[in-house]
Amino acid sequence: MNLKSTKVVIIGVGNVGATCAYTIVNMGLCDQLCLIDMNKEKAIGEAMDLTHAVHFMNRNMQVYAGGYSDCSDADAIIVTASAPMDTSNDRLTWLAPSKKVMKSIVSSVMASGFSGIFIVVSNPVDLMTYYIQKLSGLPERQVIGSGTTLDTARLCCEIGSLFELNSKSVSAYVMGEHGDSEMVAWSTATVGGKQLRDVMEDNRSRAGDVDLDRLQEQTKKAGWEIFNRKHNTSYGIAASTCAILKSILLNENRIYPVSVMLRGQYGLTGVCLSVPTILDRTGAKEIVEIRLAKGESKNLKRSADVVRSCYDLLED
Repeated sequence: MNLKSTKVVIIGVGNVGATCAYTIVNMGLCDQLCLIDMNKEKAIGEAMDLTHAVHFMNRNMQVYAGGYSDCSDADAIIVTASAPMDTSNDRLTWLAPSKKVMKSIVSSVMASGFSGIFIVVSNPVDLMTYYIQKLSGLPERQVIGSGTTLDTARLCCEIGSLFELNSKSVSAYVMGEHGDSEMVAWSTATVGGKQLRDVMEDNRSRAGDVDLDRLQEQTKKAGWEIFNRKHNTSYGIAASTCAILKSILLNENRIYPVSVMLRGQYGLTGVCLSVPTILDRTGAKEIVEIRLAKGESKNLKRSADVVRSCYDLLED
């Protein structure tokens, strides 16, 4: 009997990478988990700590610190390494230093013979997703950015809190850039199958003075509200990243708004943006084209223009 062992590599074990690693262990998502970091001692320490945690988990896993040669047979690589964040509230300020980091990482990974799936978390995530795809030469479906998956969860939590509901009863998508130009597909947002606009109109006493514009702004600012208080965000992004990983490794065919290369969908091409996408063991199996209102389509195109305007900065 030949049972395939699943292997995941995390590159960068700072707050986000380490929390992703713990979440993977807690969820029992793979057989082997390899941690790679410039600070090798940090990677070894995290691996040791996680190995002890495995004792209390539901699945036995091998967790270890390694090098780029360990990427050769990995099913998925999660890239969280990036330049240090600052307080400018502008993810694009990280582009130049992150570009240098990413080029070194991808060249080392591909030299190992890696042919699996990249899950890109490093910011600015849409640009890094595009850059990694170009550098790696892998099929576009195999390079996926975490994109607006977490932003979407934040929006659902805001709406759920507004009406005292479990956020999982809310269906809504944040799309476009993971950043200031992101937009919400309000025309398709529902609560328990009922249009969100109707829910807000019929429950004005609960909604108070909150409107769609305010909900969108709260969603955009949520990450910075956290960062300004604890100087990092880790739990939410780790959980959303592992949800993406789970759909891939377990062939779940779940739909998440991840950053992928568009080839004509939504009237856009040659740009990486977050749109609802079916994820299975092959990666981005299929992009779902939901019917956007006219104004929403314009907002998505505007977001694409913002991202595309930075592509020249990625040229060597």
